Amino acid sequence: MLRLQHVPNVGDIIAKKLIAHCGSPEEVFRNKQSQLLKIDGIGTYTLRHLNDSEHILAAEKEYQYIVDNKIDFCYFEDLGYPKHLKHCIDSPILLFKKGNMDLEGRKIISVVGTRNITSYGTAFCEQFIADLVPLNPIIVSGFAYGVDICIQREAINQGLQTIGCLAHGLNQIYPKVHAKYQKEVWENGGFFTEFWSTSNPERENFLKRNRIIAGMSEATVVVESAEKGGSLVTADIAHSYNRDVFALPGRSTDKYSMGCNNLIKQQKAHMLTSAADLVYLLNWELEEKKSSAVQKQLFVDLDETEQKIYGYLQQQGKQLLDSIALDCQIPIFRASSTLLNMEMKGVIRPLPGKMFEAI
Repeated sequence: MLRLQHVPNVGDIIAKKLIAHCGSPEEVFRNKQSQLLKIDGIGTYTLRHLNDSEHILAAEKEYQYIVDNKIDFCYFEDLGYPKHLKHCIDSPILLFKKGNMDLEGRKIISVVGTRNITSYGTAFCEQFIADLVPLNPIIVSGFAYGVDICIQREAINQGLQTIGCLAHGLNQIYPKVHAKYQKEVWENGGFFTEFWSTSNPERENFLKRNRIIAGMSEATVVVESAEKGGSLVTADIAHSYNRDVFALPGRSTDKYSMGCNNLIKQQKAHMLTSAADLVYLLNWELEEKKSSAVQKQLFVDLDETEQKIYGYLQQQGKQLLDSIALDCQIPIFRASSTLLNMEMKGVIRPLPGKMFEAI
């Protein structure tokens, strides 16, 4: 597998075609080139370096590094391979990992954003993670400056697993200043990478890494982003995988909200104002006890009028706008605007026929 991964012009999609045709990575090298050329999309240019001896030597050297440093790895057909990522056509044929992670049956989301996180973004990350604690999800990010390290440190502080997807081999950490967080991540999750120990954090590696962040998660959350940025690339990839994308809205004049606002405007992302939006739209089921804990956290954010309406809907169930205004003794124009605010906070949902219900 390492040998195949080292061959130039053979990317993950081509490698999977070769393996599917031949039955195993080993058989790829045993087949005659004339047989391999019968595979759709495979040409002589792709195969011209397939049997070069340098690939064997490189694979042996990298395998020795893996053994010496006790690095785990998983093949894309293994049970231990991230299940969501497995369904992506361009997912890595081989992933290297290190840490203390358990992905089995777990809810997984990715959170990305600008390197230049603001106080607004930081406050959101803190509250977002705190509200998600009852669901115990795994938080995936890129271990980079800004939003990445903020969300991953907050996950660790709240006792959640977090996974950093790296754009280089496991023999180093980039940025170097984040090496001080490496041990915490190992103990509370770990790192994934498709890159060998010979790979450095080159720009193109970060772009490749983004598909792993997007692919291994149920949804991708963009906290803050300028009009252009790597997190928007991740969002686009997640969107292309038919995964849910969420974006934190901000003021139209704020530089690091422009990217998020555009995602929402282009209907590439759901507007995210609280953890409840994500829980509702992903249809995450909560046990009764856990649901109460989340509702209690959300209830703190409601003003007096919102609390009155929320309590009324919890007691009465689905109700018409007119009935809500009448029974709660609130002018209908005010009830309408209050319900809109509550919908944005994720505590109620609108229904056909101007009806509403509490979540």
